[in-house]
Amino acid sequence: MLLLQRLSLRKESTVSKWTLNAIILLLGLLLVACSSNKASTSKASSGSYSGSVYTVKRGDTLYRISRMTGSSVGELARLNGIRAPYTLEIGQKLRVKRSSGSSPAKKKTTVAKTSKPRSSASGSTSVAKVAAPPVGSRCWRRPTSGRIIEPFSSSDGGNKGIDIAGSRGQPIYASAAGTVVYVGNQLRGYGNLVMIKHSEDYITAYAHNDTTLVNNGQKVVAGQKIATMGSTGSSTVNLHFQIRYRATALDPQRYLPPQGSKPSC
Repeated sequence: MLLLQRLSLRKESTVSKWTLNAIILLLGLLLVACSSNKASTSKASSGSYSGSVYTVKRGDTLYRISRMTGSSVGELARLNGIRAPYTLEIGQKLRVKRSSGSSPAKKKTTVAKTSKPRSSASGSTSVAKVAAPPVGSRCWRRPTSGRIIEPFSSSDGGNKGIDIAGSRGQPIYASAAGTVVYVGNQLRGYGNLVMIKHSEDYITAYAHNDTTLVNNGQKVVAGQKIATMGSTGSSTVNLHFQIRYRATALDPQRYLPPQGSKPSC
C-alpha cells in the first residue's frame, strides 16, 4: 500500500497516467494470482459475508473483498469512507453493494440469469484480454540461466510467468532496457520483487530475489544485473519472471531466446 502512495506522488514526474494505472492494476493481479495459488489458505483466512455486510479477516484486501462480494473497489471505498491506501482492520464491518432484501429474490426466480451478472462483475475488475504481440516485435534477453521448473499457464489461478531454478546468489539481469518502477517486498508470496517498465506497453517482474541492486526510478539497460537469485517468499531458490503486455500476462518462453543463446534482434 505504501507503494501506491509513492506512485501517486511520482505520477506527474516519472510515469504517465496510463502507466500508473497499469502498474497498480498489475500489482492487484499479482496479489490475486498469489491468493489463487494458495486457495486453501485463503479460504481459511477470508472474512465472513452475510447479506450486505462483510467482516474483515486477517489477510483480506479491498480488491479480494470486491471479488468475493461482487462490488468494485471504488464502490467499497465510497460506501465505507475508506481512502487510499485502503487500509483495513481485522473485524472491521464493511457495507457492500448487494442488499439482503433484493438479492435472495433474484436467486430464487432467475438462477440462470444471475450467473451472467456475476461473471460480468468479476470481469469488470479484471483486465480485458488483448491480442498478444507477435514474436520478435520486441527484443528480450533471458533474465537468468537455469531449468524452468514451472511453465506459464493461461488458466484461472495458473502461473502467470515462468519459474527458473538456480543457485542462491546467481545473477538476474534486466530482460530489456527500461525504468525500475518497483523495488520491495510488500506483495506476499513474491518476496523481494523488482518491476521494470519498458515503454508504455510492457512491464517485466522479477520475484524471490535474494538481494536487489537497483532503486525505484532508476534507468537500466538490457542485460544489466539488477538482483541475485534467492528464495524470499518461496520454499525453493528460483526466479519467478513475468512479461506483461498492457497488463495482460504473456508466456515468456514464446518471446525469450533459447537457453544459452543471445537474442537475434
